[in-house]
Amino acid sequence: MTLLNQKTLKNSLNFSGIGLHSGKISNICLRPSEPNTGIVFKRVDLKTNNIIYPNFSNVSDTFLNTTISNEFGAKVSTIEHLMGALYGLGVDNVLIEIDNDEVPILDGSAKEFIEKIITIGLRKSEAPIKIIKINKKVIFKEKERFISIEPSKLSLDIDFELKYKNSVIRNQKNKVNIYEDDLNDIFNSRTFCLFEDIENIKKKGFAQGGSLDNAVVVKDDKVLNNHGLRNKFEFVNHKILDCIGDLYTSGYRIIASVTCSQGGHYLTNQLLKKVFENKDNFSIIEIQERNLPHSIINKRLLRSIA
Repeated sequence: MTLLNQKTLKNSLNFSGIGLHSGKISNICLRPSEPNTGIVFKRVDLKTNNIIYPNFSNVSDTFLNTTISNEFGAKVSTIEHLMGALYGLGVDNVLIEIDNDEVPILDGSAKEFIEKIITIGLRKSEAPIKIIKINKKVIFKEKERFISIEPSKLSLDIDFELKYKNSVIRNQKNKVNIYEDDLNDIFNSRTFCLFEDIENIKKKGFAQGGSLDNAVVVKDDKVLNNHGLRNKFEFVNHKILDCIGDLYTSGYRIIASVTCSQGGHYLTNQLLKKVFENKDNFSIIEIQERNLPHSIINKRLLRSIA
C-alpha cells in the first residue's frame, strides 16, 4: 500500500448548520466508503430515489452556488465548499448523508470541513488513485469572461482573476499550485457579496440564511464584518476554492493548468462539459508507482497529489 492509493475517512463525521440560500438547518454525516465508489450524496430525508452523484452532468443550477440533481428531481445545493475540501485533502470516496436540500454554509469557507477531516484522519485502501490528465487546451468564453484548461506536466495550477468596480474588492489576481502550495488561505476564505446586492438576491429567493457570520459583506469602501478580512486576497481566494470544488465534479483529481477571468460556477461547469464532449481532450489514468506515465517524472509531486 502506497501514498498513491485511494483514501476515505477513518470514521464518520457530522456537521450541522444553516443553509446559505434556503435558510434551513441541515445536518450532514460523512461516512467512510469503499474504493472506486467516489463521492456520493444521499438525501436521507427522502425514502426513495435519494442518491445524487456530484458530476458535472448532474449540475442543475449555477446561480450563486453549485446545485446537483438526479433524474427524479432530488437535489443538493451549495456543494462547492465541501467538494473543495474533499479535493484538497485527497478524499476519493465518501458517502455524504444529508437531511435537507442544502449543505450547511458554516462560516462561509471550507475551514471547518478541513479541520474536522484532518482531525478524524484518512484511511488508505489497496486501490490505486485515478486522475484526469488534460491532453488539449479547451476554453469557454462568455463575453469578457473566460475559463481555460490546458496540459500540465504534473500539477493543477489555477490562475484566477477577479474584477470589481468596488474600491475594496477591485481587481484581484492569484495563482496557486493545488498539489504543492499551502492552501490555508484558500480554504479559510469566505463567500462574499456587495451590500447593495443583498435585497435583490433575497427577492430572488437566495441568501435567506446569509449573515455576517457566514459571508463577507462589502459596503462602499468598508468591510462590514467586525474582524475584517482573513487574508489579503480573500475575495479571489474564495473564487479559487469554488473553482476547486466545481472541478471535482469531474469525478477525479486533475493534472492541468486552469486560467480564469471573472468566472464562477457556470463557467467551470460549461468548461467541464466541453472537455468531456471529446475523448481526445483528456485521459483517465490509474496511477501506480510501477506504472507511471512517461510524462510524469517527479514522484515527489505525484505523492502530493495523493
